[in-house]
Amino acid sequence: MIKTVVTVVGKDSVGIIAKICTYLAENNINILDISQTIVDGFFNMMMIVDIAAFEKDFGTLVDELEEIGGQMGCIVKTQREDIFDKMHRI
Repeated sequence: MIKTVVTVVGKDSVGIIAKICTYLAENNINILDISQTIVDGFFNMMMIVDIAAFEKDFGTLVDELEEIGGQMGCIVKTQREDIFDKMHRI
């Protein structure tokens, strides 16, 4: 298992979850945990996913998710779990 943290932030609109989840499913990425909130019209989602079956390199995953986010007016960030943990431990 290769855990990765995906965060999505932006103005709420129809289809944000659907577009991100469709991309993940089409690329054999399993969602392990998901949490989302909407506060005063702003959407925030954090996902833990398993990219072990993803057939492209990690940089491609980052770029493609950022592009999907950009099309929706959202910011999408993707980090490996170990890097995420180390950053938040400091």
